[in-house]
Amino acid sequence: MPWHKRLLSVKNELFLFTTPLLLLPLPLIIATSQAECAYVIILMAVYWCTEVLPLAVTALLPALLFPLFGIMDSQSVCMQYLKDTNLLFVGGLMVAVAVEHWNLHKRIALRVLLFVGVRPALLMLGFMSVTAFLSMWISNTATTAMMVPIVQAMLEELNNSEGQMPVILSSEEAQKPEVDVKQEKTMEVTGPIVVTFLDTSVEVVRQKEAQERRKICKGMTLCVCYAASIGGTATLTGTGPNLVLKGQMSQLFPENGDVINFASWFGFAFPNMILMLVLAWLWLQFVFMGFNFKKTWGCGAEKTEKEMAAYEVIRGQHRRLGPMSFGELSVLGLFILLVVLWFSRDPGFVSGWATHIFNSKKEYVTDATVALFVAILLFVLPSKRPSFCPWRTQSFDTVSLQTSNSASRLLTWKVVQKKLPWGIVLLLGGGFALAKGSEVSGLSRWMGDQMSPLQSIPPWSIAMILCLLIATFTECTSNVATATLFLPILASMSQSIGINPLYVMVPCTLSASFAFMLPVATPPNAIVFSYGYLKVSDMARTGIVMNIIGILCITLAINTWGRAMFHLDSFPTWANATGP
Repeated sequence: MPWHKRLLSVKNELFLFTTPLLLLPLPLIIATSQAECAYVIILMAVYWCTEVLPLAVTALLPALLFPLFGIMDSQSVCMQYLKDTNLLFVGGLMVAVAVEHWNLHKRIALRVLLFVGVRPALLMLGFMSVTAFLSMWISNTATTAMMVPIVQAMLEELNNSEGQMPVILSSEEAQKPEVDVKQEKTMEVTGPIVVTFLDTSVEVVRQKEAQERRKICKGMTLCVCYAASIGGTATLTGTGPNLVLKGQMSQLFPENGDVINFASWFGFAFPNMILMLVLAWLWLQFVFMGFNFKKTWGCGAEKTEKEMAAYEVIRGQHRRLGPMSFGELSVLGLFILLVVLWFSRDPGFVSGWATHIFNSKKEYVTDATVALFVAILLFVLPSKRPSFCPWRTQSFDTVSLQTSNSASRLLTWKVVQKKLPWGIVLLLGGGFALAKGSEVSGLSRWMGDQMSPLQSIPPWSIAMILCLLIATFTECTSNVATATLFLPILASMSQSIGINPLYVMVPCTLSASFAFMLPVATPPNAIVFSYGYLKVSDMARTGIVMNIIGILCITLAINTWGRAMFHLDSFPTWANATGP
């Protein structure tokens, strides 16, 4: 085996063992608390980028290294791994698991697709709208995994042309010499095999139609993964980086007064999500469909047989779900209750229910409290309509007692253990431990002082450059890991140059979710890529424009309604405070 191939085969081991050795001058030669903390952060950054260890395992390194370096004691470090934000994540995902377990998300998706129809442009809009809405509440990966098979079924019906279209000659057959063609024509007359050759103009038309169908397949599949990433940014629990921001704000600025909560984040991020979704829809149409309104929108045209067949596929899948069961209705009711309680707890422009119930102690109740309340109800409420007179309908025996136990609840712990991504909880905790260690060691203050020359640059240009940097970095590593590494640095920089920390932290949090260019950048991209319609070049060419669209939308949002919502024109008093 050549040496370079042998080197590639052991690259993970090289990164794993050589990185800590190469970084040893930081704690051994410089030997300051800041250098020791920097050693841990750089080591974790390399491990997260290369994934030589599972992301959750790398997130545990602060619990090992901070006590060894004397930065924090073990008890203080371990307390960072299960904070309020982690429980908000767990409670919200339990509700999402229940929605997925009862197929409520699929019913919503099929109902919307039946409404928008199967014209290519409107069908793409329907797929993107449904995917974005669902990814606001359940994981982007689960949403994409559910939507792509539906897209696949639609494409099979729309592209099903057997029996309607002659077979196009392959490139090898088209290059046969004329003698072979004459022989085949002789065989056509004398032999039992009949071969029909297309006129050149007809063949060109057929090849053009096949190319258009391939482009539509690419656009339809890409729109799902892009909409999943965009939709997750709209809610605080929609994607990991949003929760990292929530936790880092509480960690670094404990006096911020809950400025980032579910209602305030939704008020800022939802309009930005709608704007990005519309622009992404127009961009994908331009690239893969063109703006032929008669063909893609169906203006002045009747539905073809293939479109009617595709519509019947959606209707058939919706019909197989049957009527809504008692369990589905209960989960839907609890989901609506969760959203209403989140929005009305402390909306900001009026007093919420937490203020009226707890008066001056409204901070005792957070979004995590609401999420856990609804999540616990899922394990309490029955999945079947309760019978108040069970002896009239069934014999009261041991079997009926067993069936009325936990298995008949809306959600069971076995389902939660299987579907809830527990690794993200450790990943979030590792980020909070890093932020606390940076603060205690003084590394955050030192890094902020190094960035003081940025005062001469307009804040909007600083935010845009940082968004571009993070959008590029997140293509190579986990979105959550990207936000975890950058947000504490951005907070220190903001304090040093005297701008509102939210002015850079909020846009960069959103940018951490803009992994549009590579199949390995995020699980939704990988799921879509696995279906075989796309090449890496297709995703890269389309994704780079999507990144630009996202950064421009964020810049517009943070400088318009974001400036008014978060009072970004002034440096807040809570930004001067430091955690205990």
